[in-house]
Amino acid sequence: MDTVKAMKLLTLDEVAEMLRKSPAQMRWMRHNGTGPRSARLGGRIVYREADVIEWVNQAFEENN
Repeated sequence: MDTVKAMKLLTLDEVAEMLRKSPAQMRWMRHNGTGPRSARLGGRIVYREADVIEWVNQAFEENN
């Protein structure tokens, strides 16, 4: 069984601000499966900071 590592969890609003998107755009991207990986924990949508960074890095790799 894998050990859970300490990670920073971000809210939808925090990720929207980080990516300069509106919360509504983030919800749409989540609905379409085009945004960073997310999960529902305790009734809230959260993102792992590492997943958001990886998603941004992949976007740069695909465009070069």
